[in-house]
Amino acid sequence: MGWMDKHNLTMLNEFILMGITDLPEFQAPLFGLFLIVYMVSAVGNLGLIFLTKIDSRLQTPMYFFLRHLALTDLGYSTAVGPKMLANLAVNQHTISYNWCATQLTFFGIFITCEIYILPVMAYDRYVAICNPLLYTVIMSQRLCHLLVAVPYVYGVFLSFLVNIKIFTSSFCGYNVIRHFYCDIFPLISLLCSDTHDIKLIILIFSAVNLVSSLLIVLVSYILILVAILRMNSSKGRHKAFSTCGSHLTVIVIFYGTLFFMYVRPKSSHLFDTDKMASLFYTLVIPMLNPLIYSLRNKEVKNALTRTWSMCANILLKIHCNIH
Repeated sequence: MGWMDKHNLTMLNEFILMGITDLPEFQAPLFGLFLIVYMVSAVGNLGLIFLTKIDSRLQTPMYFFLRHLALTDLGYSTAVGPKMLANLAVNQHTISYNWCATQLTFFGIFITCEIYILPVMAYDRYVAICNPLLYTVIMSQRLCHLLVAVPYVYGVFLSFLVNIKIFTSSFCGYNVIRHFYCDIFPLISLLCSDTHDIKLIILIFSAVNLVSSLLIVLVSYILILVAILRMNSSKGRHKAFSTCGSHLTVIVIFYGTLFFMYVRPKSSHLFDTDKMASLFYTLVIPMLNPLIYSLRNKEVKNALTRTWSMCANILLKIHCNIH
């Protein structure tokens, strides 16, 4: 049996992804739909990264963290989206062994980063509203860089730990992944070797990640709510609520989807339902985040207007110089 496992591991050089649907008539409409979703997501997140980098009025800790939220959204949606679209376009659902490992690694890094960047943003709002006079002192450039660097380093460590455990284990001859991308649990189900250690690592780290990050978010927003209710000015309360509104919307959508995926009892896990939830948090959430911050945030909208005007003036000057 040990020789057979080793033989299967060396011979296995690709996986077959079952994809979103096995009905050929839905391939083209789904390709069109998810191409639009991915393009809106990519343009929106790249736009936010560009805008928060070049606009002088968005050089604050809040927009520094928003830039990294957009980067993580772009990262994990790009780890999954292009390959899924390629499979839909050519109706070929294979993925190489190495690319599967690469896809899972980058997806793990960026999704772990996002889990911790959201509470960092909540802490930033807590300091801004509860300690406004000390905000620039507390949220120094050094602390901001540290609060962003730690999630990236931790994401790389955790993703490599899980992937090394999975891809150094023995796969059976069966290579069909019941998903549209290389996700952890569908891959684990293909292993011949004992999966107890891998499942335990995933369970412990998933629990720690979700509980600790959500605890920071809840404590931050409870303290923010208390501070807002103590404000005498209705204008101040409205400004504080509007500042937090976008972030709260993103948090509810993100954590709501993750809890739907991982906190339900096993008996309620239907394959198609899980795939729909995965589609939502791998492609739809990264599209929604820049839209939420663009539509709900006055400063971002003003920065977007200024940037459009600047680009229009540059194009006009080039046109005039040519003619």
